[in-house]
Amino acid sequence: MIRTPDRASILQKLVALETEYWFEVDFNWGRNAAQLYVPNGIFVIGETRMVGHDAIAQFYRWREERGIRTARHVITNFRLHAANGSEASLGCILLLYAADGAPVLPSLPAILIADVRSDFACSPPGQYLFQSHVLSPVFMGGEAPTVPPTTRT
Repeated sequence: MIRTPDRASILQKLVALETEYWFEVDFNWGRNAAQLYVPNGIFVIGETRMVGHDAIAQFYRWREERGIRTARHVITNFRLHAANGSEASLGCILLLYAADGAPVLPSLPAILIADVRSDFACSPPGQYLFQSHVLSPVFMGGEAPTVPPTTRT
């Protein structure tokens, strides 16, 4: 078991990385998102699975090439599931507000609410990267999320 001060420090680092990830997606089209993963990292959205930097980067290029889209990924309810010297696991809930077009857009309910499970590798000590980032949809409606229907590897 990890000492409480260490758990708090690890949780803070992981929440910061999860937050940075979604900020990158919302405000920079995810152009640098793949670099937040280990080289063979896995990103899963429902049935869509992307493995490795190239597949993850291609997914975000595909999203950007679709045209103007405004999105805000809101994350909450963080929970540190496990942590040791080299790995950690974080859970949270994601609410996605998104629509094609530029702001200001009509305010509507979230188009996706998903459980998120993020597993991290830590190397060097204190430097975390995503090993896997899995979004499991719980609720969907309204605008369709921008996820290609095929598996990407």
